Parts: sequence; C-alpha cells; structure tokens
Amino acid sequence: MKRILKITFIVTALTLFFASCVKDLNTKPINPRLISPESAYSTANGYKQVLAKCYAGLSVSGQQGPSGNPDISGIDEGFGEYLRGYWYHQELTTDEAVIGWNDQTIKNFHYQTWGSGDVFIAAMYYRIFYQVSLCNEFIREAQDSKLDARGITGQDKINCQYYRAEARFLRALSYYHALDLFGNVPFVTENNEPGKFFPPQINRADLFNYIQSELLAIEPLMFGARSNEFGRADKGAVWMLLAKLYLNAEVYTGTQRFTDCITYCNNIIGAGYTLEPKYKNLFLADNNKSNEIIFPIEFDGVRTRTWGGTTFVIHAAIGGSMPPSDFGVAGGWGGTRTTKPIVKLFYPDLKNGLWHSTTPPKSTNAYPVLYCPGSYQGWNASNPNTVVASVKSDGQYEGYLNFLTGGIQFKFAANGTWDVNWGDGGNGTLKHNGDNISVADAGYYKVNADTVAMTFSILKTTWAIIGDATSGGWSNDTPMVYDTTLKAWTVTADLLGGKGLKFRANGGWDLNYGDDGTLTGILKAGGDNISIPEDGTYIITMKLGCPDYTYTIHRNSYDRRAMFWSDGQSLEINDIGMFTDGYAITKFKNITSEGVGGSDQTYCDTDFPLFRLADVYLMYAEAVLRGGGSGSTSTALDYVNALRERAYGDQAGNITLSELNLDFILDERGRELYWECQRRTDLIRYGRFSTGNYLWPWKGGVKNGISTLPFYNIFPIPSSDVSANPNLKQNPGY
Repeated sequence: MKRILKITFIVTALTLFFASCVKDLNTKPINPRLISPESAYSTANGYKQVLAKCYAGLSVSGQQGPSGNPDISGIDEGFGEYLRGYWYHQELTTDEAVIGWNDQTIKNFHYQTWGSGDVFIAAMYYRIFYQVSLCNEFIREAQDSKLDARGITGQDKINCQYYRAEARFLRALSYYHALDLFGNVPFVTENNEPGKFFPPQINRADLFNYIQSELLAIEPLMFGARSNEFGRADKGAVWMLLAKLYLNAEVYTGTQRFTDCITYCNNIIGAGYTLEPKYKNLFLADNNKSNEIIFPIEFDGVRTRTWGGTTFVIHAAIGGSMPPSDFGVAGGWGGTRTTKPIVKLFYPDLKNGLWHSTTPPKSTNAYPVLYCPGSYQGWNASNPNTVVASVKSDGQYEGYLNFLTGGIQFKFAANGTWDVNWGDGGNGTLKHNGDNISVADAGYYKVNADTVAMTFSILKTTWAIIGDATSGGWSNDTPMVYDTTLKAWTVTADLLGGKGLKFRANGGWDLNYGDDGTLTGILKAGGDNISIPEDGTYIITMKLGCPDYTYTIHRNSYDRRAMFWSDGQSLEINDIGMFTDGYAITKFKNITSEGVGGSDQTYCDTDFPLFRLADVYLMYAEAVLRGGGSGSTSTALDYVNALRERAYGDQAGNITLSELNLDFILDERGRELYWECQRRTDLIRYGRFSTGNYLWPWKGGVKNGISTLPFYNIFPIPSSDVSANPNLKQNPGY
C-alpha cells in the first residue's frame, strides 16, 4: 500500500466514539454517529483503520473532507488543520514568511504581538490535544490485555503491537510540538481514563523527560528504519524526533544534550537514507518516491481533502503575475511571501543586480496598455499577454511581440474589447477601425503606437550583448537566442569582473538598453552599463514583452534552492497586506517530477516532508560545532558540502572548514529548510527570535523591525483553557 492515509475517509466513523480530556480543554469533537470500541476494534484491520485516523489528524480537520464535520468547533476548518496551524506558528512568526490577509489576528503572528485570546493559537493548542486524545484512546484500546480479550492473536497481535507503538510516537510528536510551542501544558496519557476531570499541568523540563522516555521505550518496538509503509513512522522517525529533542534540550531544560543529538543523527545517517538528487523534487506531488524523506505528513487531492496542509501552502503562495497552472492548481489565494533577509541568504549583494529567480524582477508599476489582437493569437482582444504599454501615460505605447510565422496581421484595441480599435491608415498612420496591420516575416518585433499623433511603427529585432565585460569588447556583439518557453532572450557567456555590458539590437546603437540606475534588474533605453563583479561564466537573460523590461545575470553555478517569484513583486515590503510586496516562494507545487499535474487542481497531492535527511546533516554539523562529543568537524563539513553540491550542481558552492561556523549553519538551515516549519525553533535556539538580536521587516509591527520581548519565545496557553482548568498557570508575560 502506497499511502495509509488514502483509507482515512473509509474509517472516520470508527473514530467518532473518542472521548478524553480534550473535552475538558474546551474542545468539542463532533460525533454525529456513535460506534462502540468493541465494534471498531474487533479485528486487526479495524485497529489499522483507526490508526489511520491518528495519522490523518496531522492532515485533515474533521470527519469528512475538506470541511463540513470538524473535529474541533469554533474555527474555520482550514485554519484549524494541524499542519496549517503549525506552519503559521513556525513560519509567520519569523523572517521566512508574511501573510497579506486580514483574517482576525493572523498578522499579529509576524508582528509578534499576539495574546492569550488569539484564535489561531487556540486552534493549534486544541488541535495538538485533540491529537493526543486520539492517540491516548487508541493506545488504551490496543493494550495486550484488550487484544487478548478480543481474540486478536498471532501475526494480527504483532501487527497491533506495532500500531500501538506508532500511536505512541504520534502522541510524542504532538507533545513535542506542545513542548516547543507552549512549554508548560496540560498532561494526560492512556492511564487517565476518559471522564470529567481537570488535567494537571506539566512543566517544560518534565515534559521533555516524558517525551524522551516514550521515544526510548518505543524504539525497539517500531519497524526498522525505511521498512514501514510510506507515511507511517518507523525507527528513523523516532531517532529524528530524539535528535531534534536533544538539539533543543538547552532551550527546554537548561541542559545541553548535543552529544546525544549526534548519536541519533548517526543512527539515521547509517540507516540507508540518501539525498534526493534534485532538491526541487522534494516538494512536488510525487515526493513520496524520495528516499530522503524520513517522515511526511501525507496529502492526496482525492482522498485527504483539506483547506490546510500543502493545499494551503501552495495556494496561499500564488498571486500577482504567477500563473496558477505552473503550480498544478486552478487558482491562487494571494497570501504568503518572504522577506528581504531570506532572499539575501541566497543573494547577499543584491546591489550588483545579480539575480536568479523563476522570472526576472519586474516593476510593480501598472501602466496603461493597448491590446494587440491578431492572427498570431486568435484575434483575442483581451489577451493580457499581448499588449503594449504607455510608461509615461502619455498616449505613446510600446512593447515587443513575437511572431512565429510570416503573414501575420494584427490591430490595436483599447480596454480589452473591440469597441475602440485602430488599424493601418496608410504610411504608418493609425485609423479608427482601420485595416489590419500586416507583418510579412516571422520574428521578434518592437511595436510602437502613438494614439495622440495617430502613428505606429514595427521593427524586427535580434539581440546581443556587448561591452568590455564580454569577449568581443565594445566592438563585437555576442548574439543572444530567443527562448519561446521563457519568453526571453538568453546567452551563456564568459564575462570579466570589474567591467560592464549592455544589450543592443540589430548590431547598432539606435536601440540599446542598460540599467535604469535602480539596480533592481530593470532596463532603460540607453541606460547605464551593467557592471559585472567578478570573472566567471554567466547566464544572461533579457525579458522584453510589455514594459518594464528586465534582465537577469547570474553565475552558471548558483544555488538552485533559491525559488523566488519576483515578476511584479517588490523586494521591499512597504505594505504587508499587499501580495506584490515581498518575493513569492515557488518551492511547493502540485506537479510531479515528470511535469504531470496532481490528481485535483484544488486539493493537492504533495506530501509535507516533516523530517528529512538534509535536516539531519545540518543538525549533526551544528551539534558538533556546539561541542557535542563523538562528532567530527571534517564529517560535518562533508555533510554540509553534500547539500551545497546538490544545490549548485557542482562544487562551486562548497565551503572550507574555516567557513564552517554556527552563523553559517543557521543561514544554511534557512537556505535548505525554508518554509518547512523549522525557522522559529532555529531562531530561538540561536537567541535571535525575540529581542533585538536580529531584526526583519515588520517584526514588532514596524516596517524595519524592532526588538520584541523574550516571553514571545513561547506562546500563551489560551485564556479560555486557563479559565476553565484551575490546574493551569499562564505562561509568563501573558
């Protein structure tokens, strides 16, 4: 069986009898149908199906998908899904993500101004303890005495014992999230029989010890690493959770455990996991094939439908000029982007105009346009991809159109309709409802139209780079080639550092472009020379089409983990509510590694790689640098460079031992693991989450970022639960 969660909705009714302390934690499981434990657990297959609900608790939000019968009341099911809530807490609170929506208190996450009444914090808190309750009930019903009483023996009993260990792992995982996010929390296990009682509060250090003891106890009871069904936990997942627990032990308990972290990293590394050859494949719809993923949260566009999970991660990141079809979905939600410091992890010196992104950077200016319907595009008078623009809003329009064949005819149309249109009036003049404008030859044409003087012109162009940075100097062109897929002119060339280049058409200077002086990759007719910082082989791209015209210049070897959409996006975030402020992230897609779309264009197939080998390599390196015994700095360097060789495609990005330090590891974790729910925990471990040790845009609710108070390092227990349970004491500061 490929995916255990594909049977989730077969078994939802089997879970409806669940009751536990979460009722006393002010949650409300929705149970429209009641099924007794004796019925649900009458066979080993019944146990497996209920276990599927325990796994599905990480993926879906209720008894049917994507909404309509939620596990927890009081919040929209999309917001109340486990991974979506965890992503909010781990990403929106950091430099890695902002969100443009105005849903209740959602922006307070990035501002670090949340309080104990925050509905999103409450949703995560109750989701964690609902998950704990599911696992508690399963563990209680899977005791050997109950298996024996139900006549489950032999291999069926052995299988159920594995299921029980997996449920204990899932409970430990949720308690780990409670430990990391909330610190001191209510605590119940299978030994607390369901009923009306007030759960006691456990302090953070004691919860750490409990999670550790549970993981150590179940380690020998789990399937061997890489031997369970995909999506189910095994020893590799147990080792990974132990390694993460020990890496952060000083935060949780005040005592370092870096040597123990190294021990469990070594266990994982020795278990046969391997790096996925192509980084991007880890975040696609068929990432279940990867041998790098140690434990995923599974999703399926047909069988596990949700408004959370990777459906949220993918849809919310799409907006502006981003074509949803490129991501395997039918539309975007225009919500999440990243901040300038994350972009600068990949491009520390943006002022040189060296970029690599899905498309070149583009101005956010919105210019008046004329549409150019014609035989080359089906005479579509509203096609936004075939327009020319008036940069000065003065009736003078220009742009570039690519005609794949000769004998093309076209016209100009205003407002995306045929109501007002201009054609050929003879001798280069425009005429209302005039004749079609004819183009004899195929080619890439510069098109000008002046609706004041009523004139037009078309010029066939071919493009090249020229300059003392090129091998031909300022005398000889280096031709470029038009890429119809990228819709851009490109060339790969050896360039000289400390010198410059420009783009020019048709071997002359009548039409040439340089930098516009903003150093953001925008071209200007007759503009400044574009400077090259150092010798190397570069990929040069020029995108014309409709203004603004843009360029990219980047080293042939570059970090391919940089997955940003900058077309129409501003690097600076002046308005956190504006999707086009901040670069978008293109990391997750609902498309397979073969380019095939997922099973549904709304609900995504892409699994979320909660634990993967690259994280282990970086944990090992950090633990060694922090003084953990039994580790080796040379081995740590090898692991880091293995990640960088995958990222660059060669050894161009490799570092030396002298460059391997803790600051580098934090930055490398940002480059490798961004948007994978690691950043908040990492920044806290490094002392850079709250206070003023590290600022990012809109931290503290201020554009350039300000210091915040250290009590924000953990979230508050929801005020509703503190009021309901006299055993609970609120976290300091709230």
